[in-house]
Amino acid sequence: MNSEVKLFLADDHTIFREGLKLIIEDVPHYNVIGEAGDGKEALDLIEKLKPDMAILDISMPTMSGIDIVRYLKRYSPDIKIIILSRHDNEEYVKELLKTGINGYVLKDDAGDDLLRAIDAVLKNSIYLSPGVAAKVVSDYVQMEKAGSEKGEESQFKLLTGREREVLKLIAEGKSGHEIAECLRISPRTAKVHRANIMKKLDVHKSSELVIYAIKNNMIEI
Repeated sequence: MNSEVKLFLADDHTIFREGLKLIIEDVPHYNVIGEAGDGKEALDLIEKLKPDMAILDISMPTMSGIDIVRYLKRYSPDIKIIILSRHDNEEYVKELLKTGINGYVLKDDAGDDLLRAIDAVLKNSIYLSPGVAAKVVSDYVQMEKAGSEKGEESQFKLLTGREREVLKLIAEGKSGHEIAECLRISPRTAKVHRANIMKKLDVHKSSELVIYAIKNNMIEI
């Protein structure tokens, strides 16, 4: 039986917010424990209620979603965060990823995408709406392609066969325990492999591992 996942929902459009709440709570173990229509109220309630995940509109009165993200990542780093936005500009999304968000869902696709985003983020993966993901990856590939292919090939060769298996599973959204089960290794060993991969590839975030795996045709989007 799945344990309860406590979620907080913040959006200044009441009808939109209530619609998302209905979608979320249609999943038996998902529980929206609080909601807010402005940024300051959202932050106050998040600090009080301590949800597992906060789903935040990027543009709200009194305090923006991004300001809430910066605060939470500093003072409550264990809370996972999904951003809701109408912007699909890749530069905008990449800047948000640098703040440490766990997911980015376009409002126009929220009805279909949000549950997939929550599921992926709970598995310690980074989720981007498909339209955004395609733009971010395409832009990243074009930017890095010139002059970097040889270096990346050398980096990839540094990975052992087992590390490549672990990287593929990480990029597919598997958690440390799921990777351990798939490869029949201990969770501690899976964690060590992950650390070694990040060191060899000189990356520091899960999102960078996913992008690396996509660029090297290890997974499909």
